[in-house]
Amino acid sequence: MSTWMIGDLQGCCDSLDALLARPEIAGEAGARFWFAGDLVNRGPASLATMRRVMALGERAQAVLGNHDLHLLAVAAGVRPPGKSDTVREILDAPDAAEILEWLRRRPLAHFEHGHLLVHAGVLPAWTAEQTLALAGEVQAALRGPDWRQFLAQMYGNEPAAWDDGLEGADRLRVIVNALTRLRFCTAEGTMEFETKEGAGHAPEGYLPWFDVPGRATASVTVVFGHWSTLGLLQRPGLVALDTGCVWGGQLTAVRLEDHKVVQVRCPQYRVPG
Repeated sequence: MSTWMIGDLQGCCDSLDALLARPEIAGEAGARFWFAGDLVNRGPASLATMRRVMALGERAQAVLGNHDLHLLAVAAGVRPPGKSDTVREILDAPDAAEILEWLRRRPLAHFEHGHLLVHAGVLPAWTAEQTLALAGEVQAALRGPDWRQFLAQMYGNEPAAWDDGLEGADRLRVIVNALTRLRFCTAEGTMEFETKEGAGHAPEGYLPWFDVPGRATASVTVVFGHWSTLGLLQRPGLVALDTGCVWGGQLTAVRLEDHKVVQVRCPQYRVPG
């Protein structure tokens, strides 16, 4: 039974349906699917996308992305909707409570068969084991009774670097930012969040997080999305899946067992800018 790892959907349900209908995928009864986060927002069908993924049941494993967390924050009343949001249909849906509860129960990191799935990145000092443990701290806060308070304190760019001594909201904020927003950091692990261009446009003193020498996750394969300007990138120990579906690019699936690539072209629903 194969596992297909799929990039950012961002509410593009038709593209997901087209991808799942490809014979390489549809021909494998019981195939499993890993989703790299950002299931919702910016695309035209966030509600249908959520229902489609949830209908896969135990066959689907999804980690939370920054847009998924944003939906939860808007639903909790701690964050205003953005001007380009397309999540109102979820909030108004009769099954909204079920969808939001399902999202709140998703992890921020998943490890299986030597592959570590996150939405954005992993700080260079973190091992796979530490990443899972730290993700678990956020998951516990998100699933707990004070989850709205956690979301209210989640936003911000500081602290910009990890320290084992961090506590409370600062500690959880760094973990969330690394796992759901990271693109560039220094060799010491200080994060930068403004630059959204490709890997060749690193600000002075910064590197793509996966190019930091001595990265502690180099012994596993890190699978991630989030970085549409990076595009599909496969090299030993790394699979980047976000190929800009909502921007008119492609939706990409990579088979975990042999890294075979299947893609579909996507309509352009958003214009960068």
